[in-house]
Formats: sequence, structure tokens, C-alpha cells
Amino acid sequence: MNINQATLRSAGSSIVPQRHSAPIQRTAFLCHSHHDRSLALGLQTVLKQHGMELYIDWQDSTMPDKPSAETAKRLRARIQECYWFLFLATQQSMMSRWCPWELGHADGTKLNERILVVPTNDDRGSYGSEYIDLYRRVEFANDGRLAAFYPRQSSGQYVNSL
Repeated sequence: MNINQATLRSAGSSIVPQRHSAPIQRTAFLCHSHHDRSLALGLQTVLKQHGMELYIDWQDSTMPDKPSAETAKRLRARIQECYWFLFLATQQSMMSRWCPWELGHADGTKLNERILVVPTNDDRGSYGSEYIDLYRRVEFANDGRLAAFYPRQSSGQYVNSL
């Protein structure tokens, strides 16, 4: 089931108690549209509860203020440094100039199993289906926990055990 964008906005705007059941695990690079800041913050909150740190480029004070060749160089390095690559699929990220470039770089340099799509939906539709057969997807399992699912499979591995 795609993650509803309202759920991410709500998670990003509320203070949620930390779960101590899972230690923080490997960091994930978040590929997203900067128009989706509230969704990125919500996903960051949800993933942290499930034991995953999320790198968001606009939270990094070392990134250039304006996109440039230096921005691309630093993004490449961050994509490589982070264990996971997550693509937050929204209407905005699907139209972005940078998101396909970042995904293409990750696809060419990372193991396929370390690339995860976060399909979302809102009142206009669902996003990310173009990539569902290429990469694992992160969705809520039937029990409400986040899990990563392989293409065309309905059982997955919980995010906090990746």
C-alpha cells in the first residue's frame, strides 16, 4: 500500500516519542523534490522511529546555496557515502530535473538492492509505479510497520532489520 502523503506531513509536524527497540542503522540518502519538504521531514521522522537515519541535502550546511557543478559533485559523494538510496515518489519528484539524475547515478553506482522507492499517494493519484518493477519499495506492512518489498511480492523485510 502506497504511503499517504497526509501521513508523512502529519509525522513531520508532530513530536513523536522515540522507539528504543531498534538502534539507528545505516544512513539513507533521500532523493526528493524540494517542493516536498514537509513530506521529507515526515519520512525522516517515520524512518528514525524504525531505526534508519535519513540524509536530506537541504539540512546539510556544506551544500552550495545554488545548484551548480559543485552541488552535483557533493550529491554524488553523498549518494555513495550513504548505504541506502531512497526515492520519494511524488508528483513533484517525478517532474524534477534533479531527481531522475540522482536516481540514475544511484542506479549506475549502487547495488540494486540498496535502492528503495517510497511510493506515495494523495488526492490527485499515486506516484512511483514506474519504478516498482525495478527496485524494492518501502510501504507499511499489514501490521503498520515499515517494510521493504521486492518487485511483485507482497511480503517484505521490516526496515529496522535491513
